[in-house]
Amino acid sequence: MKRAEQLLRAYRASCYRAAGHAARIGSRAPGLDALLQCWRVPEGVFIAAGNPFSRRMPEGWNARRHAALRERLRGLHYVEGRGGAKRWWEAHCFIGISAARGRRLVRLFRQNAMVALRRGAKARLLWLS
Repeated sequence: MKRAEQLLRAYRASCYRAAGHAARIGSRAPGLDALLQCWRVPEGVFIAAGNPFSRRMPEGWNARRHAALRERLRGLHYVEGRGGAKRWWEAHCFIGISAARGRRLVRLFRQNAMVALRRGAKARLLWLS
């Protein structure tokens, strides 16, 4: 199996959690919809900053990248989160921004993809690499 196929399967098998709520690709996330409603935004994204292009990096390096992501989010609505499955979990932020705006952050932090949620719709994987 090619690496891209393995990564796609891993993303689809993962659970993305924030503010006590969970999202899975292809499913609705009512709890996160409510959070977006509270923030008065139509869309949100899960973005990670560590492990660029899904290559494991040292814990300290990942922590510094996550801190840099949080710094970029000043003034925006966001909550700390995490995403993963089985033995691979990493820090994420769930951010009340559009997928278009999220793409810029994903590229900046050298990620393969992000998970986007539009209020009332199913979570979707947006592959960027």
